[in-house]
Amino acid sequence: MKGLFDFTEVATYFFRKKDPNRKSTFNLRAMHTINKISILMFLAAIIYFIIKHI
Repeated sequence: MKGLFDFTEVATYFFRKKDPNRKSTFNLRAMHTINKISILMFLAAIIYFIIKHI
C-alpha cells in the first residue's frame, strides 16, 4: 500500500537536470512539455475533487 502513494518520481520529474550527453530534439522537448502539463492538470483535478467532497 505504501508504494501506491509514492510520488517522488512525479515530484522529481519537474526538477531534473538536463543530461549533457543526450541530444535535445523538438519531439523530445514537446513530449516532456505535454507530460508536465498533463501531470499538473491531473493533480489540479484531484485537488478539486477532494475539496469538492469535503
